Amino acid sequence: MLKGLGGLGGLGDMGKMMKAAQEMQQKMAELQEEMHAMTVEGESGAGLVKAVCSCKGELKSLDIDPSIFNADDKEVVEDLILAAIKDAQGKASAKAQEEMGKITESMGLPKDMKLPF
Repeated sequence: MLKGLGGLGGLGDMGKMMKAAQEMQQKMAELQEEMHAMTVEGESGAGLVKAVCSCKGELKSLDIDPSIFNADDKEVVEDLILAAIKDAQGKASAKAQEEMGKITESMGLPKDMKLPF
């Protein structure tokens, strides 16, 4: 009948794998929700411009020191704003990978394993 398959003992391991996969899927879904609330702050110009992003990379707020508002420095201000946003988004991506690494590591997988988001 099922010769060569080791009896039905192998199905128990498959069941464990399926349960572990379901647990990981649930943890990933929870993390996705949490990352909308987690925030990181990026800055540029030694803190003159600060941007806050969710860990999903969504810009939440922007703080600009009024001392940089000068009509002659419009391009500099624009560059500082972009730099702060990019810094925040980079930190958001790093934080998301860090959080995902915690999940994969808890499941016995390599911490640096890249899983789809």
